[in-house]
Amino acid sequence: MRGTCKTLFISKPSALKNLIEIVKIATRRKASRIELLDDATLNAKNSKFREMYEGIESGQFKNDRDAAAQLYGADPGDARYRQLKSRFRRRLLNTLFFIDIKKPDSADYTTAYFTCNKEWALVNILLQNKGLAPAADLAHQILTTALKYHFSEIIVNCARILREYAAFDSNEKAFDQYDAYILNYSKILSAEIRSEELYQRATMYYYRPTDQLQDFKKRLDGYCNELIQLSEMHPSPVINFHMYIVWVMRYEIAREYSAMLEVCDQAEQYIEHNPAFYQEEQHILFYTKKMSAYLHLKDYRRGRESAEKCLRDFSESSEVWFQFMEYYLLLAIHTENYIQAQAIFNQASNMPGFRKLDGIVREKWSIYEAYIQYLIESRDIDPNFVMKQRRKSSRLSRFLETPPSYPREQKMFHLLVMILQVLFMLQRRNFNQATEKIELIKAFVNRNLNKEEFERPMQFVRLLLRLSKARYHPDELSGAEKPLKWLSDHPFSYRGALNELEIIPYEKLWEIVLSKLK
Repeated sequence: MRGTCKTLFISKPSALKNLIEIVKIATRRKASRIELLDDATLNAKNSKFREMYEGIESGQFKNDRDAAAQLYGADPGDARYRQLKSRFRRRLLNTLFFIDIKKPDSADYTTAYFTCNKEWALVNILLQNKGLAPAADLAHQILTTALKYHFSEIIVNCARILREYAAFDSNEKAFDQYDAYILNYSKILSAEIRSEELYQRATMYYYRPTDQLQDFKKRLDGYCNELIQLSEMHPSPVINFHMYIVWVMRYEIAREYSAMLEVCDQAEQYIEHNPAFYQEEQHILFYTKKMSAYLHLKDYRRGRESAEKCLRDFSESSEVWFQFMEYYLLLAIHTENYIQAQAIFNQASNMPGFRKLDGIVREKWSIYEAYIQYLIESRDIDPNFVMKQRRKSSRLSRFLETPPSYPREQKMFHLLVMILQVLFMLQRRNFNQATEKIELIKAFVNRNLNKEEFERPMQFVRLLLRLSKARYHPDELSGAEKPLKWLSDHPFSYRGALNELEIIPYEKLWEIVLSKLK
């Protein structure tokens, strides 16, 4: 029962008759005015809606307090602000029905899914207003598209309406056809929901520290095997995506990066062989996972080849594109391709979408830039290139001259910036300042970081304390063997969580520090 909907579509009333019925409903129920955030509203001078929209879109408003103070010079409880926010929300939600889904970067699958769901909302509006015939007509159109792309939930919903209309029309043949769709795709939908559940269960544990995942690994193997069985029973794009991504997560947690690459390749082959189900974000996700594998394998050559293909094939500036670029940047840094790292940073930061990224993500990229500056200054790189980058990076002083201040959930940024400050102090041989800063780091770590999540950075801090005790003379250094062995026994692993972020692996960073002191 898969394929195009070659329906009998019941004894279909004339198109005009359907229009007449819809007009009656619209006349009874239509709003006197549709409130939207259209261009006229957002371009109007002295418009509070425009100010609210621009403040949120630009990232200027982080919370209600910011917005109320800027718009009315008041607190969030002010009646004017609360009324504006309520009306703004209503207009914003109304506007979603009219967003442009025909952008050049919108894949057919994504466009079709949005259109089917939007029109399904119209079907329900018609049904609520006793417009069964026009609702069934529209449901038939939706079903044709849904069958092409295997939208199981939409197929079942539309077929239920059409089965009801067939019963009303006494059309037994049409009734049986839609009933068969319901029976078949209900099974597929149930399998898709189960695959979704398994993916979500895997995601719940994915970011936990590796040491906490021993028991979970056995369950994860079970999830993977069940997803294979589901994919063999039902060739659904939803099930297949969940199967591939959960297998990738399984190998990533186990640090089996070669196997992880093989699964990503299989996922890409599935995507290429099923163009009707193509979704760009899913494709870039698998490229990002491949880049993560290359990062941990320190395979810059294959990583760069993969990056060149990805950057050639995909539209720039999407959120997932920036995630991919982050792993590419880290790969360049971890393999000591520092000039290439600077080029990757420049390419990403110059994209129009960079300014629209979440504030946490932009801050992470700013810290990346500062570390690249340190690496360029600390290595024997062409002086002309160094001077050029210094002129471009006036933001570096913010990290070096200002005490870091981040919310509690961004405490890793706080630690990374303090470590960066120590690195520059040692680079410039400001040893007294370095000692004071290392003591501040020690206090910060003891006060804010728990051992299970932050053991690797804590081991690096122990190394800095040993170095400070040796008065920055590597020859007098003692007690570094134990932290170094722990780092060696528990290698770098980054799955996107802030607590795992190492812009420079701590073992490598320690080598750089010692080499500059000799």
